[in-house]
Amino acid sequence: MGIDPEAVRITEMTSDHGEVELTFIETWDGLYAPVGLRTPDGPGPFPLILLASGNGGEGMAWIRDAMRNRGWTMDRLVEAGYACAWIRYRTEVELGYNNGGPLVRDARQGREMFNRSPLEYEDEIAIIEYFNADPRFSGVGLIGMSHGGEMVMKICSEFHGALVGVASEPASHEYLALNPDHTAPMNEETHMRNIEDMQMAEVEKVRSRIDMDVARARVAGIQTPILVMGRETDHLQGIFRTTYDMLAEAGKDCEWVSWDHDLHGYVYPMRGADGEYEVNDVQRQAVAGVIAYLDRYMK
Repeated sequence: MGIDPEAVRITEMTSDHGEVELTFIETWDGLYAPVGLRTPDGPGPFPLILLASGNGGEGMAWIRDAMRNRGWTMDRLVEAGYACAWIRYRTEVELGYNNGGPLVRDARQGREMFNRSPLEYEDEIAIIEYFNADPRFSGVGLIGMSHGGEMVMKICSEFHGALVGVASEPASHEYLALNPDHTAPMNEETHMRNIEDMQMAEVEKVRSRIDMDVARARVAGIQTPILVMGRETDHLQGIFRTTYDMLAEAGKDCEWVSWDHDLHGYVYPMRGADGEYEVNDVQRQAVAGVIAYLDRYMK
């Protein structure tokens, strides 16, 4: 059977995660985002969880690698009755969210016209809209890690099509309008900030350096329940906790949990050099807690 170029769905077998569906979803400006989907056995419709990690790019090659080597959490979700999908999106734009302003969609000569290019979190909104219209699924929830966690905050501030969000180790410095200190120096060649070693472990330090008016205005738009997950030893733990605090202070439906683990991204266990998943009890408990949280809003 031939492939419909306007609705590409490719079935691929993985060695120990079974059958996956690889597809390309059209975003708002007509470009396509790659997605890797798994569904439980049975007729459905299923609740669907979108998984995001990091700052984008790398296309379908990244998705296929994630389906093979970051599939442990997907296994747990499928066992719990969820469909789940790794998503990819365009590369993060440095301060694009702060500097670009709201996306305005107009029309010219019978076609859409934007005031700026869509950003990576808006690709995820387009993906949510796509799956909300797919009769195979009964609703969409989000798990985002690191920049993917910040994307959960950005999405839920202005879009209400997701039933629940999990922001794991959310790198929300831009969302909170954080003014970094000397630990995030400017790259002299690119004139962009180097935040790899930014030290923001203390809540008091973070709160003293964010624009509270901007952060509160962004949080005010959130209607989605959100679980914020921290990591005890992380140099950005103050940002993770402040993300939750801003939600709680605004009276939002939110929860906080923090785990002590040496992996940034512990919610997504990865394969080790021996081909086996490196998973410990902390990760098992953390992922079980995430699924229990999702159950409350999606089942």
